[in-house]
Amino acid sequence: MKFFPQLVLAAATLTLGFATLDAKSASAAIINYAFTVDSPVTKGNGFFSFDDSTFSNENNPEATIKSLSFKFDGNSSVYTEQDDTKYPNFPVVFQTTSLTGKTSLALNYLFNDKANPSSSISYEIIGDDFTIFSRTSPDDEPISGIVSYTQVPEPTPLVGALFACSLGWMMKRKVTSIKKVKI
Repeated sequence: MKFFPQLVLAAATLTLGFATLDAKSASAAIINYAFTVDSPVTKGNGFFSFDDSTFSNENNPEATIKSLSFKFDGNSSVYTEQDDTKYPNFPVVFQTTSLTGKTSLALNYLFNDKANPSSSISYEIIGDDFTIFSRTSPDDEPISGIVSYTQVPEPTPLVGALFACSLGWMMKRKVTSIKKVKI
């Protein structure tokens, strides 16, 4: 009987801990990603989200972006999914596999310069590659850069982990105070 409170505490902590693990859900989920663009000419940051249940059943699965927001540093223009030249079929997110075999997600997004609409400059993001090029001067050399992605964590597992830790801490305090009273 002495170990019963500790056993209950351990079981409750483990149960809540396993409940907060990032398990594959049978239902669809909106996945959020942040991305950064870095080139010798410009840098920028953006976010996009998509519904993971809309991935196509092809050899190279892809899904249409639900929401996208991108802004170059020092520029007030905000680019959205509707700025893609092939909207509403694009932009898309697709799965890519690295040389190490790790699967990740990447963006396919082509948009024109919004800050200077009379310009013939276009921007293209395909996977890890960022390109700035002229639509009217094919002889102009394109400018290349890199794109990096980070998945934005869902708040639910974080809240669940915080709840589990708080509950475990409160139970431990209660068990400790009961032991002090008995001594």
